[in-house]
Amino acid sequence: MALSVAQNAGRQAPSRVTAPRILMWVALILTTLISLFPMYWMFVTAFTPTQDTIKTPPDLFPHADLSNFERLFAQARDYWAWFANSVIITLGITFFHLIFDTLSGYAFAKKRFPGRNILFWVIISTLMIPPQVTLVPLYIVVQNFNLRDSLWAVILPGWANVFGIFLMRQYIQTLPTELEEAGRIDGCSEPGIFWRIILPLSKPALAALAIFTFVRFWNDFLWPSMVLIKSPSYTLPVGVASLQTEFSTDYGLIFAGSALAALPMILFFLAFQKYFLEGVRAGAVKG
Repeated sequence: MALSVAQNAGRQAPSRVTAPRILMWVALILTTLISLFPMYWMFVTAFTPTQDTIKTPPDLFPHADLSNFERLFAQARDYWAWFANSVIITLGITFFHLIFDTLSGYAFAKKRFPGRNILFWVIISTLMIPPQVTLVPLYIVVQNFNLRDSLWAVILPGWANVFGIFLMRQYIQTLPTELEEAGRIDGCSEPGIFWRIILPLSKPALAALAIFTFVRFWNDFLWPSMVLIKSPSYTLPVGVASLQTEFSTDYGLIFAGSALAALPMILFFLAFQKYFLEGVRAGAVKG
């Protein structure tokens, strides 16, 4: 009898489909469709003939062709140079973020030194400063070093980020200190502890940081438009924006360029989606 009662208690009651649950799923589906509609419309417009892009009311499923892409490669002869510049800048900045932000986060999370907490909060307080405030002094520095119209003018100012330091510090704090002590007992040096213990265990947070950084700098427009002057030096956002003329806007051409520019970002997110979700989940709960 007791065994039967224990078995019955261990069984989980089947989930019941209730009205609130149905409403929740309907709300989630509608929210997802609304969120994905702008991306859908971008790709649809990219394959829509120019004369149909300004049609009123618009067609949700218009006739598709490749005329916009043909005109894009015919008119924007530097398009693949823009693409290469965006790849070099974004991957370079992402690489430096993963190194410097993780090093700083590790120091603030695991090292003991005078003024550590005060210095950390001083750095965090800079998040309240709008980035537009630093544009003029940063531009003067770049100009004094003769870096205008070069990729270094975009890469160097983005080597580290306060948000990345905060993210990595919060994640590394959750790692057991006993692992570091075991590494020291085995004769591992401090750089060895960082490269062989901290970095491998921080893969979820590193993936989340990589996605945030990649998306931000792949789409960055304001700063590159200030320091990149000639067309072969443009990034994709700046180059696609230059397709708009003073007196007219070719929506088919611009959306075709935007659709191609969005593909690497989408693929990058899908490739690291698993680690991204793990990093966000692990960073939200301090164990």
